[in-house]
Amino acid sequence: MEYNCGFTKDNKWFRYRAAAIIVEDGCVLFAGNEKDNYFYSIGGAVHMGETAEDAVMREVYEETGIKYEIDHLAVIHENFFNENQGALKGMDCHEIAFYFMMKPRGTKELKSDSYTQGVKETMHWLPISELDNYKAFPCFMKDYLQTKHTGVEHIVSDERVSNLN
Repeated sequence: MEYNCGFTKDNKWFRYRAAAIIVEDGCVLFAGNEKDNYFYSIGGAVHMGETAEDAVMREVYEETGIKYEIDHLAVIHENFFNENQGALKGMDCHEIAFYFMMKPRGTKELKSDSYTQGVKETMHWLPISELDNYKAFPCFMKDYLQTKHTGVEHIVSDERVSNLN
């Protein structure tokens, strides 16, 4: 049995995640599902004893049906959020994600048959120039993809909403 690198304690939730940035023809690949009203990056929890590189390769294959190759580690993202739905409703969340830029294949064709928490996932190629028009996470993706980078970028996002009325 595989164990995700993460834990829940009271109303606190933590996860170590590996994610992919897949760009083809001016579009970036996001996932969605019929339950949630937003798009999210391709990836998932790193398993105990698994490297982030192995995790992103596994997750990308599970979600797209394609064996993409890693180009380089692009972003280390520390993400804090608490306005949640579903299983994370009422939780104060902290996620650390390693985002890997994947090598383009020259085609948007995928063989996806992915499910998350029992719900069918769908893959969406969103135009980078129009990402502001979508509810898509992580929020840094458009700015990141429209600027040049050298080395690994460290991004901290704090999207926690105060519970004070």
